[in-house]
Amino acid sequence: QVQLVESGGGLVQAGGSLRLSCAVSGRTFNTYAMAWFRQVPGKEREFVACINRGGSSTYYGDSVKDRFSISRDNAKNTMYLQMNSLKPEDTAVYLCASKRTVYDAVMYARSSDYDYWGQGTQVTVSS
Repeated sequence: QVQLVESGGGLVQAGGSLRLSCAVSGRTFNTYAMAWFRQVPGKEREFVACINRGGSSTYYGDSVKDRFSISRDNAKNTMYLQMNSLKPEDTAVYLCASKRTVYDAVMYARSSDYDYWGQGTQVTVSS
């Protein structure tokens, strides 16, 4: 099965920056649409950002647009989330997800669309 492992989480002050990574196993990473979600206990999983399999198209949730940037390096089987101007309300467990697709242009913003998930990495933003 496909394995996804997030890293880069930690404690940061409000206004600071953090870069998350998601390493994906296998030899077919360039066939996966990818996304970042975040989850806080007691709340529904929230869409953060997604990217098409070639990395040419991206889409962001309203709460993070203009602050976060999603990218991928298919040669390294890795997806990234650059988080700037962090706010306390960004505190959450951040999870990466993948979905196999035969179409390069497609992206997904529903958590139910994704087939494989990492275990998550904690991001805590202090005030």
